Amino acid sequence: MLGNHDIGVALAVKDLEKAKQFYSEVLGLQIEKEIPEGGGIYYKSGNSYALVYPSSFAGTNQATYAGWTVDNIDEVVKELKDKGVAFEHYPDFPGVTLEGDVHSWNGQGKTAWFKDPDGNILAINEM
Repeated sequence: MLGNHDIGVALAVKDLEKAKQFYSEVLGLQIEKEIPEGGGIYYKSGNSYALVYPSSFAGTNQATYAGWTVDNIDEVVKELKDKGVAFEHYPDFPGVTLEGDVHSWNGQGKTAWFKDPDGNILAINEM
């Protein structure tokens, strides 16, 4: 039923203007639509959308909110680091090795995690 449709993600933030700078300028997402009176911003990413909206609960989730699949994770990590993004390290995953900022899943893929200004955990993946 839903498998034939694009999926979207909703990311809660405390400061919408600060988030706008991060998602637009640092991550390079294009604004699709802004909701009036600071209600949020829709970003287009590939064929899907992300809603970034204000909430007092921003940054309280301790799990990954959203992720992107890329062709060359090392290149994307470098580009993001050049823009000041700091990466998270989770060395305790079973069967995972940490190479710089990239976690390698026994040859099954790679992941790098980082946080937005509100602490939302985001990921980039190479399969």
